[in-house]
Amino acid sequence: MTERVGIVVRTRQRPDFLRRALVDISAQTYDNFRVIVVNDGGGPAEVDGVVTASGLDAVTVRHIAPDEGGRCVAANLGVRDAGTEYVVLHDDDDRWHPEFLARTVKWLDATPADAAVAVPTEIVYEEKRGGAWIEVGRAPFWAGMQRISLTEMLSVNRAVPISVLYRRAVHDDVGPYDETLDAVEDWDFYLRILRSGRIGFLPSEALAFWTQRPDATGLDANSMFALTAEHAADDARVRDRALAEWVSREGVGLPLYLASLHEQTITHIDARVAELERTLHQRIQDDLRRELDAHQPVWSRLRRLRRRVSGR
Repeated sequence: MTERVGIVVRTRQRPDFLRRALVDISAQTYDNFRVIVVNDGGGPAEVDGVVTASGLDAVTVRHIAPDEGGRCVAANLGVRDAGTEYVVLHDDDDRWHPEFLARTVKWLDATPADAAVAVPTEIVYEEKRGGAWIEVGRAPFWAGMQRISLTEMLSVNRAVPISVLYRRAVHDDVGPYDETLDAVEDWDFYLRILRSGRIGFLPSEALAFWTQRPDATGLDANSMFALTAEHAADDARVRDRALAEWVSREGVGLPLYLASLHEQTITHIDARVAELERTLHQRIQDDLRRELDAHQPVWSRLRRLRRRVSGR
């Protein structure tokens, strides 16, 4: 049987997370898939041992030498090896609802115009207790989201890899993950899809779970915390690259105008905030003065009584 879905698991020196990810994948109700574990610079024997113990059948392991990989290199290697109709990135620390693949595959089968489909996602917060990572809370990721649109995606990324199943052939049109980026590679990829295609959205309960460990350091940390500076730099790089494309085609006129308008808006907001602060400060002073004036007779009587009691 030729598998239809390729599940790319990026991992690096995190055997416990990898073990959990493979258990999570094996719980899917849809089973026409193959797993490509990409070991991004970790010890081969350790990864091979975890994969063998998982009991999963259709698993390929690819090892990348230290200092030769990275998030995008690992993703591209896994996607190329998948050779499947659909593909999804399942990083080793994230999880799925058991129906994730069944429902997303059904969506793409029924909606050929969509290049990909995303699902509602929950953030799962974890803390390390007794040597194990324990769930301590949950929160919706973009609560109430009803769509994946280019307009909203231009502002900020509204999807994470664990929540998106897509057609592998889309890489033929928009290219691979950008290996010059250290972060935001998924956002950059979605933007390229949305320039000419569509990403569907499956309204339902949360089907993807993005784990976060704000207090973690080292290899246990999430990229959004461990790579904060890289996220900021690559966010700017993606935006600057897109702006440069526009300027080379249309000229600098509109961006110059919008930049000036933005600066004027910020200046106006700052001035308005300062004015409101002055007004509020004055009102507080006036209210205190009126309160003191209202109670002045009482204080005067108390002072006279005290003088009589003390004989003065």
